[in-house]
Amino acid sequence: DAELSLKDIDEVVLVGGSTRSPYLRSRVKEFFSQSHFNSNLNPDEVVALGAAVEADILAGNRKDLLLLDVTPLSLGIETLGGLMDVLVPRNNKIPAKIKKQYTTSIDGQINLKVHVFQGERELVKDNRKLGEFILKGIPAMPAGFPKIEVTFILNADGILQVSAEELRSGVKQKVEVKPQYGLTDAEVKQMLSDSITNAQNDLDERSLVESVTEAQQLIYATERFVKDHSSLLGPSDVETIDNLIKEINNAINAKDKQSVVNKVDALNSFSKQFAEKAMDQTIAKALKGKNIIN
Repeated sequence: DAELSLKDIDEVVLVGGSTRSPYLRSRVKEFFSQSHFNSNLNPDEVVALGAAVEADILAGNRKDLLLLDVTPLSLGIETLGGLMDVLVPRNNKIPAKIKKQYTTSIDGQINLKVHVFQGERELVKDNRKLGEFILKGIPAMPAGFPKIEVTFILNADGILQVSAEELRSGVKQKVEVKPQYGLTDAEVKQMLSDSITNAQNDLDERSLVESVTEAQQLIYATERFVKDHSSLLGPSDVETIDNLIKEINNAINAKDKQSVVNKVDALNSFSKQFAEKAMDQTIAKALKGKNIIN
């Protein structure tokens, strides 16, 4: 995480009673073979003194030191396709306040369920769920029009406050959770280890889910366009679009990412001409009866 290599480490200082173990010391020396090995300090006193200094800072008695804490695991929400969208990355300094905007994917959507997760995996099914809430009363608008701002506020006590607000209407909802509750150090370490072990598979799966989600949104938009602009399409055009949509669905069912991308490009290319006709028609209707002066 610090983007350092072993040659960048000048000295290793042993801290904590377990570092008295001869086996542990030999493994540390073996791993940091090029670094100076410092075992002159009492490992128990180091921990006790550190805790005392931290307590003094938290009590407000000491101003010459800055105490920084970080979040051990990433925090985010679930997005389309079950993807994990991170707002507070792992090792981010706390307290922290981060905002991000989202929108709806369905026409007339008036409620939005926000699922909060913790973890390093690309899909939420592999992460730890912290809580959820429903943002109710979103004004009915076409998909993509609502502006929903999600805010994560992580305070010094480790309490996470998550809120969502539809900016056009001011509709708002929030929830509080404690990210570290119920997690041992060993479980955190295991979650990090799993994220490294499964990194490539997770990225491949995320890439497929993103392609499928894009394809499904295109199908939804295309079918709506055909319904609203039937006068611009002939029977053969509708048949071609139906066939292209079937091919996309077949590629989705086969979980073939490249095929999904290719079929989406084919549908985009074919439907582009009708989108341009619809735009020309809309402009002509808006300019009807008006004079344009150069």
